[in-house]
Amino acid sequence: MASLDRVKVLVLGDSGVGKSSLVHLLCHNQVLGNPSWTVGCSVDVRVHDYKEGTPEEKTYYIELWDVGGTVGSGSSVKSTRAVFYNSVNGIILVHDLTNKKSSQNLYRWSLEALNKDSSPTGVIVTNGDYDREQFADNQIPLLVIGTKLDQIPENKRSDVLARTAFLAEDFNAEEINLDCTTPRYLAAGSSNAVKLSRFFDKVIEKRYFTRDGSQMPGFSERKRYGAGNSKSLHYD
Repeated sequence: MASLDRVKVLVLGDSGVGKSSLVHLLCHNQVLGNPSWTVGCSVDVRVHDYKEGTPEEKTYYIELWDVGGTVGSGSSVKSTRAVFYNSVNGIILVHDLTNKKSSQNLYRWSLEALNKDSSPTGVIVTNGDYDREQFADNQIPLLVIGTKLDQIPENKRSDVLARTAFLAEDFNAEEINLDCTTPRYLAAGSSNAVKLSRFFDKVIEKRYFTRDGSQMPGFSERKRYGAGNSKSLHYD
């Protein structure tokens, strides 16, 4: 496959929410059989057709950086983890729909990645309120994904989704809820697939295009990948 332009998208969220399973599903369209804990950072690649089906269609590589660790951990771990946050073009925030704390912690993950969390043990959410001004000048596209939808009983699903719906609004982002063990949630043409494609298009536009839609000059950096190839980065 020829060399393609690329964008870097962080995948952030608490340990155990299913980030690795999600990334595998996004890059391979397959269920990850035996997910394991991510130590440091694991990178996988998705091939994406920007503005698919239009005259402007172009293929890009989407690097998905699955960052491990626990938000609010010691300053040494946090500062080491910060190396993965360089040159970010987009962020996918992942939470477990059955775990309320993992949803609340997305605020801390996002602020840490955007270098706005000056205190790793500070409380970002107080009495259920969130200061949206912390994101007022954010130019990095965000997407919120809730996992383990299958583990919510049908009679409680609407209540849970109503509780988590505020996340996307706070982040000025679209929301996808799914089960990472069922590829049909991202089937071509589904509302989730449309949202995902729209997010990746936005990430590419922010990286490579000006506001009037013309491609910015001078972007010649390339990295050669095969579809679905992955690599791992670790810290002690």
